[in-house]
Amino acid sequence: MMQLLTMGTPAIPKAEACRWMGVSRWWLYRAMNPKSRSRPSKKRAGLRRIPSAERERIRAILNSARFYDMPPRQIYATLLDEACYLCHWRTMYRILAERNEVGERRHQRTHPPYRKPELLATAPNQLWSWDITKLRGPQKWVHYALYVIMDVYSRYVVGWAIAPGESGLLARTLIETTCFPQGIEPNQLIIHSDRGSAMTSKTVAQLLAELGVDRSLTRPYNSNDNPYSEAQFKTMKYRPTYPKHFGSLEHAKAWASRFLDWYNHEHYHTGLALMRPAIVHYGEVEAVRDGRQKTLREAYQNHPERFPNGVPFVPMPPKAAWINKPQDPHPYRRQSQPGSSPGTAEQNNPNQP
Repeated sequence: MMQLLTMGTPAIPKAEACRWMGVSRWWLYRAMNPKSRSRPSKKRAGLRRIPSAERERIRAILNSARFYDMPPRQIYATLLDEACYLCHWRTMYRILAERNEVGERRHQRTHPPYRKPELLATAPNQLWSWDITKLRGPQKWVHYALYVIMDVYSRYVVGWAIAPGESGLLARTLIETTCFPQGIEPNQLIIHSDRGSAMTSKTVAQLLAELGVDRSLTRPYNSNDNPYSEAQFKTMKYRPTYPKHFGSLEHAKAWASRFLDWYNHEHYHTGLALMRPAIVHYGEVEAVRDGRQKTLREAYQNHPERFPNGVPFVPMPPKAAWINKPQDPHPYRRQSQPGSSPGTAEQNNPNQP
């Protein structure tokens, strides 16, 4: 094909031959002159390029105490008004880019670093989580605020209220009327919430200080720091009986009362090994677990062929509930105590009957 293209037949121009063969003329001329492939390319400085010494002077002016917090466009306009022309503002950007100095030059507000909350609950009434969600009202732009306080360890809703809107005074009243029935002592409880206006109000902060309750807040724009309340609201709004809108404030209160009573006393929570929150909150787990274990043992005795792994056991709820559990620095290192033997699976399993 190369010979046909380079024969130089006058009847067939090279452009037509290249189009017919499906190649470009650039490829043809490149192939006809192989010496051009190894020809080193020489970059010559343009005549319009500013000399290096002057570029350094411009860079020093851009970074001076007068202009270090101004963008090049503002500097360009300022100098023009003073009958001074250094270069175009695009060239100023190029000069700064040579030293990796292109960026935000104005003074920016720096937010303080927010520490990720790491909270642990090993028993009821050690850690509460509360939040506010909106319930759709009878018409557009009408919503009701549902306040819910939940115990993180047991998932038990210890207090709730509904109001036409968010209020720090209502939040104070709800927390105060919830702490006394639960017998909260000073320095016993931590209340965790997001940074809503009612949560960060001075009235709530003063009440918590008076009761000796520690306050914990989520990081801004991070809903993962309050997962238990968010999950409870999702369970509520995905219920088949959840209405599209509530006809009145009394309608919302009646529905919320029925739902929260079901959630506490009838709902089998998957995070609690299918135990009801009220059972975990009031320490009835052992009795329920023994009854379930007895039923499974009888099922094994009646049909042992259905259980190839032996008698099934009833799992227990987790012994600890974390908000942002710290990560193990060595996740693949086997955890073992000095002097302990591996043992069997039955000996190491505390839930094994």
